[in-house]
Amino acid sequence: MPGSQDFAADPRNADLKIYVNGALVPRAEARVSIFDAGFVLGDGVWEGLRLHKGRLLFLETHLERLYRGLQDIALDIGLSPAELTAEIERTLAANGMQDGAHLRLMVTRGEKAAVNQDPRNWLGKPTIVITAEYKQPSPQIVTRGLSLVTSSILCTPAEMFDMRLNSHSRLNLIRALIDVMDKGGDEALMLDPHGFVSSCNATNFFWVRDGEVRTSKGDYCFNGVTRANVIALCEEEGLPLVLDNFPVEDARGADEAFVTGTFGGLTPVREIDGQTLPATLPGPITTRLRAAYERLKDRDAAP
Repeated sequence: MPGSQDFAADPRNADLKIYVNGALVPRAEARVSIFDAGFVLGDGVWEGLRLHKGRLLFLETHLERLYRGLQDIALDIGLSPAELTAEIERTLAANGMQDGAHLRLMVTRGEKAAVNQDPRNWLGKPTIVITAEYKQPSPQIVTRGLSLVTSSILCTPAEMFDMRLNSHSRLNLIRALIDVMDKGGDEALMLDPHGFVSSCNATNFFWVRDGEVRTSKGDYCFNGVTRANVIALCEEEGLPLVLDNFPVEDARGADEAFVTGTFGGLTPVREIDGQTLPATLPGPITTRLRAAYERLKDRDAAP
């Protein structure tokens, strides 16, 4: 079954314009070179954004994360955050978009003189692509929920491959999902190198036990904007929250659980490693936090 990124098809997406290095081109004509560092090596970073009631949600936080990632890989794209925002808004205007869109902002090191890893062997011009599509999470997923299965593929520490970097290279995460698909997993539940619960392969993970919201300390999981918002909302809502190193058995015994991400917001979980969670989906605390998150989105989108 599809995971948290499942979406309903929208015919409006067939004729959208795609931003490629300053040009707005029809979807069918959007191309990058086969010598592009992103294609050849996964050498680049990206951001996902949501358009809600005419505003790009939590834009400043997303751009801070993007530019921090660019700094980590020593890539200067030649645009300030304000200039890049103007290009994003130009893409939305070209497509007449005001609401219900999901954007992917992709930046790679660009075309290289030859196919090899050395970042010095590039032609000096990064590749910037912006896709904006009408995409909403599948409504059925809220009551169906996700099946999570623990993967043998582990999350990695920052000194090996920093999970908090939104790298174009997602192969370790794809391997984790492949690892659990034949076992009925919609997404992979991933542990850190010490065996504690970290995240899922595409989202961050929370669970509820005895009225307490629990999640990892965050050292080995995605630097999620939605994760940070949910942590803040727990305090705002007066919900007990613990960030700690938890064994997977603790999550398997949860009353309810959910995953977080820019696209899906808060997506309920129905089972972990074949154990069905007792709460009717979405669970009561999941429902409360989903409602709080919708209010937060409306506040952020307000003029």
